[in-house]
Amino acid sequence: PDFEKFSRSIHYDAALAEFDVLHSILHVRALHRVNLLSSDESSALLEALHALMQEIKSGRFDPDPEEEDIHSAVQNMLEEKVGKLALKLHTLRSRNDQIAFDVKLYSLSAALKIWEALTTLVKAYASLAKKYKNAPFIGYSHTQRAQIIPFADHCRAYAMMFDRDRERVEDYLNHIKVRIGAGALAGSSIPYTAYTEAIRIQDPEDSLKIRVVENSLDHVADRDFVIELLSAASMIQMHLSRFAEDMILYSTAEFDYIDLPEPFCTGSSLMPHKKNADLMELVRGKTGDIYGNLLALLVTMKGLPLTYNRDMQLDKEPLFRTVDTLLEELDEVSRMVPDIRLKKEVIAKALSDEHLYGVEIAEFLVNQGVAFKNAHDIVGKMIKYSESNNMNIKDIPGDILTEFHPNLTSAALKEIMTPEYAVKQKKSIKR
Repeated sequence: PDFEKFSRSIHYDAALAEFDVLHSILHVRALHRVNLLSSDESSALLEALHALMQEIKSGRFDPDPEEEDIHSAVQNMLEEKVGKLALKLHTLRSRNDQIAFDVKLYSLSAALKIWEALTTLVKAYASLAKKYKNAPFIGYSHTQRAQIIPFADHCRAYAMMFDRDRERVEDYLNHIKVRIGAGALAGSSIPYTAYTEAIRIQDPEDSLKIRVVENSLDHVADRDFVIELLSAASMIQMHLSRFAEDMILYSTAEFDYIDLPEPFCTGSSLMPHKKNADLMELVRGKTGDIYGNLLALLVTMKGLPLTYNRDMQLDKEPLFRTVDTLLEELDEVSRMVPDIRLKKEVIAKALSDEHLYGVEIAEFLVNQGVAFKNAHDIVGKMIKYSESNNMNIKDIPGDILTEFHPNLTSAALKEIMTPEYAVKQKKSIKR
């Protein structure tokens, strides 16, 4: 009894109920096609299976937690509806074939939901970019102030990350193939044509792209498609975590560039002044779970001989956990992003940091015929002079400026050292 409890999977693989019933419907049609079920038997089983499918889709499906797995739960529920006729359902098929079919359809369904969630998130970034279309911001490298950028470009950078993720998921949706008919591992005595006809009747528009197996050994042994989805999910999670870190950093008092919307933050149980970026911290924290799920399945699969092994039962929990977590995160972040508020006054103060305009001054000198290496040195010396004399670059007397270079004037520096000028000079980007 202890081992039976240990090996039970109904508490998580009930999520596959819809797909398991679909496999049963196809199998019944194939059995009828080869006269292993009479028309009356086939009709009775199909009617019961469709009724069970409606229970699942309406949320009324409630399997007994003492069942071994989703396959036995469906079988037993069917027996309650049609009696001993349900025992014929398992004719010439194996749970190995069922579970490969079920998990693959689940993965495709999950991938489509993730694609839709990514589309919503990309639109959220577009909305934030539009909201602050002309707002200047500070770009960082090495976590050091680097150059002036439009805040809209910062938003679009994340939009592009998630758009690449969307392309990866789209590619996944286009090349993963759902198969049926592997038996336990060696195929089935049900003819190929019977399965083909069953698929045609059930899915006349071929929307699910179900096919009969090409190699039954590979079909029951394959979990590449789960690992591939977990890999794509890990990339998405990496991008979510990077965004979360930006938001956490920029909302601190030390930066104070942004204000995160209240519904996605919490206060401190002790300190009344605190506003914690909890959603972003949790997103960042869940990255370990998502990566761990991928690694867990890679390790599970790495040493398994052909074909099916019971270890492969352990593919589902990492998959389900990742999908559930990722969809929840994408939804929360999509709702948060449009309501992010820039603190323009604080940003304006940061933009007065004259070091941010070093590249623009150097490029000005290059346009005056100075080699860039020399221009780089000139700007470096000018910055060092301003720091040594505790003055702003723009306040350096004109006669001193011309000592660095004859074309360096106070008027030129005042024109160059503005956010508008800095952004305008970046002409390689089509805006």
